[in-house]
Amino acid sequence: MTTTQSRNSQLEACIEACLQCLQDCENCTTACLNSDMVQMMATCIKTCIDCADLCTLCARFMSRNSELHAQLCGVCADACDRCAAECEKHDHDHCRRCAESCRRCAESCRQMSMAH
Repeated sequence: MTTTQSRNSQLEACIEACLQCLQDCENCTTACLNSDMVQMMATCIKTCIDCADLCTLCARFMSRNSELHAQLCGVCADACDRCAAECEKHDHDHCRRCAESCRRCAESCRQMSMAH
């Protein structure tokens, strides 16, 4: 595998991780908003929204191979770490799935941010 192929597969994997994280964050947000403990879940909701927005932006920047995507991946990794840490505080399936997805995305984005 050439360096270009390796970089492209790493880019594709990171885009996929961002899109999956986006979906899991949106699902977690919706579930928290629909719960009877919505006030107690406010921080979780806010971190999921931040994370979902950054994952969307990050996937878009990588898809168009923007020169800024590596820096954005670093910010996205931070948002994913924060979201995972918050979701891990709650004993809900949707929070657990979101935290796992965030951890995977953070790792992938961190690799992309260091590749430049």
